[in-house]
Amino acid sequence: MIKVVVTGRGAISAIGNNVAENRQRLITGQTGLSKASKYFTSKFTESHPFGEIKMSDEEMLSSLAVPEMKGLTRTDLIAFKAFEEAIQEAGLDSDTLSHPRTGFISGSTVGGMVLTDQVFEDGSNRAQRTAFLESYDYCSHTLRIVEQYRIHGFTNTINTACSSSANAIMMGARLIRSGRADRVIVGGADSLAKFTVNGFNSLQILSEDLCRPFDANRKGLNLGEAAAYLVLESEACAKGKKIYGTVSGYGNSNDAYHASALSEDAVGVIACMQAALDHAGLEPAGIDYINAHGTATENNDLTEITGLGKLFGEHLPPFSSTKSFTGHTLAAAGALEAVYSLMSMEHGELYASLNCEQPISPLDELPIAAYQEQQEINAVLSNSFGFGGNCTSLVFKQHL
Repeated sequence: MIKVVVTGRGAISAIGNNVAENRQRLITGQTGLSKASKYFTSKFTESHPFGEIKMSDEEMLSSLAVPEMKGLTRTDLIAFKAFEEAIQEAGLDSDTLSHPRTGFISGSTVGGMVLTDQVFEDGSNRAQRTAFLESYDYCSHTLRIVEQYRIHGFTNTINTACSSSANAIMMGARLIRSGRADRVIVGGADSLAKFTVNGFNSLQILSEDLCRPFDANRKGLNLGEAAAYLVLESEACAKGKKIYGTVSGYGNSNDAYHASALSEDAVGVIACMQAALDHAGLEPAGIDYINAHGTATENNDLTEITGLGKLFGEHLPPFSSTKSFTGHTLAAAGALEAVYSLMSMEHGELYASLNCEQPISPLDELPIAAYQEQQEINAVLSNSFGFGGNCTSLVFKQHL
């Protein structure tokens, strides 16, 4: 069986404009959540914390190799930013990117809806065409990257809500393992948008306080924006490169319980985690750290901790939700947390779950409370659960 390895990573989020900056904030325990939003405005920006990227659109555009492209939305820009970092770290040149056995799979839910007001104006008066008219689709960032880098291999955009980029990673790994591709750049991007914020507010799951994943007194989630990509390659194609880990297991399930909630018996959560462990050839005791989905909503955290308790039992390893740093970045969450999982293995680090004080009854399991170093971490499980019950788990292992 072909082994799938990670040779490049790129990330931009509320806690950093690149992978190194993200890691530094995880080490120091500094959240990127704030009520003072500089680049995103809505009627909720003064009352609710958001995980806003600390770069303007103009700053991002000037730092990218896409000066001639017009009509780029913020989703496009952050996708380019993380994509460029990932391919540079992996040492992919233009010929390699254009090779028919190089693919690109990205996830997004927001896409061009970041320009909510402009979408409405253009939809109401199509006679006045703007530069953004072709950028509103959720797949527009994928098409722009394909155009810029002349990617001729398999490409796709996945929208399974908050599990989108985790599913992109799974699909890319399957393409390589089956021999259909030599390398695939996988991940996702989502920006803050009024449409999204209003939607989550209508569900009454936005918190006016900093989110508290896995705390008994959690009040809801904080939304964030981010983009993250991994370069996956077959082990044979990665000779001579630095390898950050292997994509050793993956599982996807759908509990088909509710449009915006998981079944509280955790049937879908357990199914995807068990499938990922089976695929990786691991027993529950073989996992050293879990990067949990941990949104800080009533339903998600109870369901996830229930599933973890049932599957791992007395072998439950340390777990945390890094969404307490970045906010819930929707389609980008799975890829961003995959980057964090790989960093955890590379550096022997465990990252905290901020603001958690009282465990959820009756399970009484607290996540990691503070940063820990010099840990032996050989295998990490990363969970991503989306609306409609689309549940995905990934297992990353040290490359041996």
